[in-house]
Amino acid sequence: NIAAETTGRVVDLAVNEGDPVTKGQFLLQIDPRSLKTRVDNTNASLRAAESSLDQLRQSVETLKVQIEQAQKNLERQRDLWSKGITTREALERAENDLKSAESSLQERDKQIAAQQARISQERSSVENAQYDLSKVRIESPIQGIVTRRNIQEGETAVIGTMNNAGTVLLTLADMSVIQAEVEVDETNIPTVKLGQSAKVTIDAIPDRTFPGHVTEIGRAHV
Repeated sequence: NIAAETTGRVVDLAVNEGDPVTKGQFLLQIDPRSLKTRVDNTNASLRAAESSLDQLRQSVETLKVQIEQAQKNLERQRDLWSKGITTREALERAENDLKSAESSLQERDKQIAAQQARISQERSSVENAQYDLSKVRIESPIQGIVTRRNIQEGETAVIGTMNNAGTVLLTLADMSVIQAEVEVDETNIPTVKLGQSAKVTIDAIPDRTFPGHVTEIGRAHV
């Protein structure tokens, strides 16, 4: 069963019931436009988050310079205070300037950590969007025949959820070995024997008959 891994409208359907397919052959495509927009949007959000992180890091470097200057100024004010040639107000202002710069640095560090977490989330969003976009083109996983087609071009394919099964778009069968389960009328079943030759026809391939033999006989209990 070929099911959609992303929701969208089928825009290119390349096979019909009864068509032979090879492994890797293109089967159908889901409209990629909304997914491309999602990829572009998530990439833009990621770039914006990375730009904000760069600005925060630059502000950290600026604050480190300010802290170094504030420490030097405080040391100078303390030296002047010890010599009695500065005021208590100037000394306290120097102490407050250093505390303020150190507090700002701590706040920037917290913002950087939060921004890094956001970037991680944005990168996951980009990867998910790119993965979904990669699933709009569906190719055959096997060599076989299309035995059922449940979708028409222009219809919407829906992915499965916990409560709802997804849309089975196509059914492919490996025709190298076929096992057919057949109901036989009770009046005819006594004539069926293990190993007996059989001819099997399939609705999806009405112009072909497959030779086979009986491998198992079951019973239906009413």
